[in-house]
Amino acid sequence: MTAEQTTPEAGTRPGASGDDESGARAADKSSQGVVVAFGQSMKTLRVRAGMEREELGKRLGYSASTIASFEQGRRIPPPRAIDRTDEELGADGLLTVWKEQLERAQYPVYFQGMAQLEKQATELLMYDTHMVNGLLQTEEYMRALLSMRRPPLDHETIEQRVAARLARQDIFDRRPPPLLSFVMAEAVLRHRYGGKDVARGQLEHLLLIGQKRNVELQVMPTDCEDNAGVNGPFTVVTRKDGKKFLYVEAPNTSALETDPSQTVLAAARYGIIRSQALSPRESLAFVEKLLGEL
Repeated sequence: MTAEQTTPEAGTRPGASGDDESGARAADKSSQGVVVAFGQSMKTLRVRAGMEREELGKRLGYSASTIASFEQGRRIPPPRAIDRTDEELGADGLLTVWKEQLERAQYPVYFQGMAQLEKQATELLMYDTHMVNGLLQTEEYMRALLSMRRPPLDHETIEQRVAARLARQDIFDRRPPPLLSFVMAEAVLRHRYGGKDVARGQLEHLLLIGQKRNVELQVMPTDCEDNAGVNGPFTVVTRKDGKKFLYVEAPNTSALETDPSQTVLAAARYGIIRSQALSPRESLAFVEKLLGEL
């Protein structure tokens, strides 16, 4: 069972059984059903208001084709657009009531549980080995990654996931600010996904984020002889009530663990990883060095 098929209170592990796969497909269909149902409601209310798509789009700052994609369930409107649409159509809350369900639906089903936890986190400890963490990605880097997926993602899905990933980055502006620690393998920084310009923009963005007082950004150098993170990437989340969660992601699935014996060990392992990596100051200097090499 994946993280999104449970509440954050339940310990879960990835499975390969037919029941797990069927459950994931059912959850995906359920999320898509929410998007389609919202779109139908939006269209019904627009027609009732006697307004053409072009007119509604002009009022909201969108093209008529974008309004059509909202109504046809091919794209999820951002929260502010839902609020404005409800207001312009005189819907009296019939559209805004969908916001919470649509927010969950914008994420891949295997990530929905983690997305909710991020909103409640007071501390996030993140170790990454393959790509820059989603909370640190530039929009161009996101598009490069999503465009490389095989089988290919359709345009609407890419746009939806980019918007959702950008929305998660509101965590940097949250008050009070959560404590955010990122350790990433050196190879992550050396990949030139999307080309030199995308890589340059991503490194520059890391330098900016690394200056934030609630952020610690560290690099695990390739020539490090000891690395407690050889088993792969993971995230430890501490919620406002002090409860810890261990999140591990694999292609199209995930595990969200709540067993204290596992979460405490993961946090301790992260502490060792952090001690083995370059210090935050050394890491920013390393990023600057890589930027100069591009």
